[in-house]
Amino acid sequence: MNRKGKPLLCVVGTRPNFIKMAPLIRAFDSRGIDRRLVHTGQHYDHEMDARFFCELGLPHPEVNLGVGSGSHAKQTAEIMEKVDSLIDPEEIDAVLVVGDVNSSLACALVAAKKGVGVIHVEAGLRSFDRSMPEEVNRVLIDQISDVLFATERDAVENLKREGIPSERVYFVGNVMIDSLCYHLSSAVHISEIAIRYGIERRLSHNKEYVLFTLHRPANVDNPQRLSSLVSTIEKIGETYPVIFPTHPRTRENLQRFYPDALRADSRIITIPPVGYLEMLGLLKDAKMVLTDSGGIQEETTALGVPCLTLRENTERPVTVSEGTNRLVGVDPSRILEAAKQALAVVPCERKMPELWDGKSALRIADILLSLRNRQR
Repeated sequence: MNRKGKPLLCVVGTRPNFIKMAPLIRAFDSRGIDRRLVHTGQHYDHEMDARFFCELGLPHPEVNLGVGSGSHAKQTAEIMEKVDSLIDPEEIDAVLVVGDVNSSLACALVAAKKGVGVIHVEAGLRSFDRSMPEEVNRVLIDQISDVLFATERDAVENLKREGIPSERVYFVGNVMIDSLCYHLSSAVHISEIAIRYGIERRLSHNKEYVLFTLHRPANVDNPQRLSSLVSTIEKIGETYPVIFPTHPRTRENLQRFYPDALRADSRIITIPPVGYLEMLGLLKDAKMVLTDSGGIQEETTALGVPCLTLRENTERPVTVSEGTNRLVGVDPSRILEAAKQALAVVPCERKMPELWDGKSALRIADILLSLRNRQR
């Protein structure tokens, strides 16, 4: 991989991709690995994208495909069509993709069909729920990848069961945690966030709060489930203020199905989507987090913050077995009981999962250099 004179094509498409790619770019640059950064535009809020790039120190992408929204089929097909000319075996050594989004699958497919190597960072994660589009993407990307970097031991075992040759798989830790470690000292404090969004009076006098995020279609596109979840979180708001950065899709559906949650006197404090450093601050200082996000399960584990995941499964089991995460599903009574327990627990010394030490990207860079030297 990364033969002399041929760069890696590093692909991002969504904001979680940006967080994972930033430490990789730093590591590649520090090790002298040539790379090109391509943004597919799967997340298409240009102002928010620019903010994330700036906060994470990501270089401006050489190419932005500007794909935008659409069905899974349309989005994947459009990315494949637009990236095709960029993936030239004579010009590119390998394509590096992160995570499980449509951008990663689309670019991996094009690379594999053109005989260009595929490197998958965050390989082997499995929820074992094929109704999730991300799960389908994960399985397919791993099957066509030449080099697979895993975040946890369970992921390595998943790949072994699926017949992936062990010599392709490397356990390196979690690049998402690299970003957290690198930027934690710059996280925005809750006091500044409260002023920025005009919510000072709605917080408790000592600024204690619960953080809530919700974005998965299974939770936000179903009117009954969305209303049930939000009304349940409102009950938690009777004990602690609940801060809710609202994903645009979630806000749109709340306006349609549960507009009371958006009222100024609601127990849930809704604010616009926030930048990375603001979210890091919100996570760091929260009493508890309720979410359906995969990345937040990892970040709360690294921060030692109690996390209740509003799903029946997780592709990140180490956050449950070794971290602070607990799967609670969507049943109101189960959520409320778990929240009561989590808020009553005295914080204890956190246990960081193996190799979640902020050095995963450097391990990846060194492995790629070693592979390159073997091919000479």
